[in-house]
Amino acid sequence: MGQVSASSTVTIDAPPETVLAAVADYATVRPKILSSHYSGYNVLEGGQGAGTVAAWKLQATKSRVRDVKATVDVAGHTVIEKDANSSMLTNWTVAPAGTGSTVTVKTSWQGAGGIGGFFEKTFAPLGLRKIQAEVLENLKKHVESR
Repeated sequence: MGQVSASSTVTIDAPPETVLAAVADYATVRPKILSSHYSGYNVLEGGQGAGTVAAWKLQATKSRVRDVKATVDVAGHTVIEKDANSSMLTNWTVAPAGTGSTVTVKTSWQGAGGIGGFFEKTFAPLGLRKIQAEVLENLKKHVESR
């Protein structure tokens, strides 16, 4: 088993505090920015930042659907999602960039072993980066339209 990860970054024309608040808003912002790869999105506890628990299905490929139950924590300018159903960990990091912000989302997990693990480590990040980029672009549009 090896570590598998994928990350994507976007620049948003808004202050880091505004962007971080949007990233940590699981009740109203998150459902609006998710791509079609997500379904069954539901906030189970909280809805704003640390202590939030949310669940969804992530359809990474035609045959690969992951049931996610994420518990949210916030450390500085990073929103951290820990999946109770797997080793998946997603960090949303907001940093100042000139007059705006950059948001980097990085997802990592312990991959399978053997030949399946090789293919997972090779191809899963490619697909996940496309999904991340779409969600980040939706976040950018949402924040910049306010």
